[in-house]
Amino acid sequence: MSSAPLLEVRGLNAWYGESHVLHGVDLDIREGETVTLLGRNGAGKTTTLRAIMGILRRREGVIRLRGRDLLGLPLHKVAKAGLGYVPEERGIFASLNVSENLMLPPTVAEGGMSVEEIYTLFPNLHERRSSQGTKLSGGEQQMLAIARVLRTGAKIILLDEPTEGLAPVIVQRIGDVLVELKKRGMTILLVEQNFRFARKVADRFYLMEDGRMVNAFPGHELDARMDELHEVLGV
Repeated sequence: MSSAPLLEVRGLNAWYGESHVLHGVDLDIREGETVTLLGRNGAGKTTTLRAIMGILRRREGVIRLRGRDLLGLPLHKVAKAGLGYVPEERGIFASLNVSENLMLPPTVAEGGMSVEEIYTLFPNLHERRSSQGTKLSGGEQQMLAIARVLRTGAKIILLDEPTEGLAPVIVQRIGDVLVELKKRGMTILLVEQNFRFARKVADRFYLMEDGRMVNAFPGHELDARMDELHEVLGV
């Protein structure tokens, strides 16, 4: 794992209209790391992903991928630079089947997973490959949303609340997939309220509150910080 950050964010401020929602956010992700943003609902986690990706356009600060400034790039060029985004709402097209949804995003770089590799990682998607998007369970939709980005060759996946609303057995399956992706060297920025899930895959944690980073710590310190997490997260 390289010590230099693959993704570097410094002093990131962002606004929804006149509302100032991110306040000087700093974070680093090194190649091959899984980094998790923790925080209550409304803390700014999803907004941070949207601001990094460029979906939220009113921003100030520094966002660099491999040293390249992304802040001024249009959204499609941010994707081509190597950022892949899996939103909480998943974005599965109901009128397309699994195979068509999987092939929809363009390839942005070499090194993406082949369709055969994806179906090996997600065998249930292979079984449902002719099914319409509306026929999939929530867990299957989440797996398809992740799989779709893996095929593009993205270097970093921004993954927003992948376990939200899913049954425990599906949460376990998503966790197994993330462990496998980590073994393959994938870099992941994960937004997750379930830190018991995130602890299985995260190398480091950032803790957000009111649009600010209030702490950062390595994964092995999670147990020692439970009291702080319960206080900040309200769990």
